[in-house]
Amino acid sequence: MPHLVRRFFVLGLLAAAACAGTPACAQDAALQIKSSSLPFKIDEPQATTVGNLKWRGGISMTANAKNFGGWSDLHVAPDGKTLISISDEGSWFTAGIDYDAAGNLVGLTGRAIGLLRGLDGKPLPDKAWADSEGMAPMPDGSWIVSFERHHRIWRYPTLDATPTAIEPPADFEQQPNNGGVEALVALKDGSIIAISEEMTTRAGANVGWIGRPAPGGRYDWSHFAYTSIPDFYPTAIRQLPDGDFVVIERAYDKLRGVRCRIMRFPASQLKPDGIVQAEELARLTSPYAVDNLEGLSVTIGARGETLLWIISDDNFNPLQKNILLLFELEK
Repeated sequence: MPHLVRRFFVLGLLAAAACAGTPACAQDAALQIKSSSLPFKIDEPQATTVGNLKWRGGISMTANAKNFGGWSDLHVAPDGKTLISISDEGSWFTAGIDYDAAGNLVGLTGRAIGLLRGLDGKPLPDKAWADSEGMAPMPDGSWIVSFERHHRIWRYPTLDATPTAIEPPADFEQQPNNGGVEALVALKDGSIIAISEEMTTRAGANVGWIGRPAPGGRYDWSHFAYTSIPDFYPTAIRQLPDGDFVVIERAYDKLRGVRCRIMRFPASQLKPDGIVQAEELARLTSPYAVDNLEGLSVTIGARGETLLWIISDDNFNPLQKNILLLFELEK
């Protein structure tokens, strides 16, 4: 991954608008993103819905930066004007969001791209340390980021700043090397919710953790079980305006390709030693627009509708794409 010659500048009100914690961004040149419209369903041009989701636009993306790709989580500002994403190669980028007259997604205007730093203040050295998978804004405007391989959660004042380590659950390092926490969210009271992609304690249930804030910046951790079905693994989690949670589950094999389930469960199931049994809202698989969907954000639209934003990790594989999808949740 190239080391960027970084110049710091403040992106106006982005720090407040994009969840009061977007980095004071740095770059060596303006980030230029080329967006191409995606068809919702290749074999049915008039289709607009899948399950409980209504199509509000989708794009594939390329950019002028070699480290543009691998996007593993996502945050869209409450006003829907800006987004920020992190990569499993240790990068982040910010962009403005472009809409058509109907309020549907049509493109992105690139702003900045940069590198996550380690505890020593230097860019993360290699894939083993740079595999950032989950991110979430905290109530104070900082960010938490979860990493695989060297399993950990770090807290960043801004994403281009030097982080501090959060003491994780005692069993956190027992996760599979490439199967750690991708689904990560912070609640309004500062609690942290994390679900392991592959760690299980019994068949059909992924390990989840609830971290409650404790004195001295620590967390009191408890467990819950996230019920899953064979081949599908949780990759993102966010809270809906009504308090429920929405989760992406992803499956892949060479024969069937990528399949994703969009799931929902009530907040009442999320408790120490609880069992979460989510309900399927929609299933995305070919011929619908789909790729390796890993990042998720939730906003409220101009009409009060709930919007789900989903971004993909292309693995820097020419056979895959960086895509951004927008759906409206139909109740």
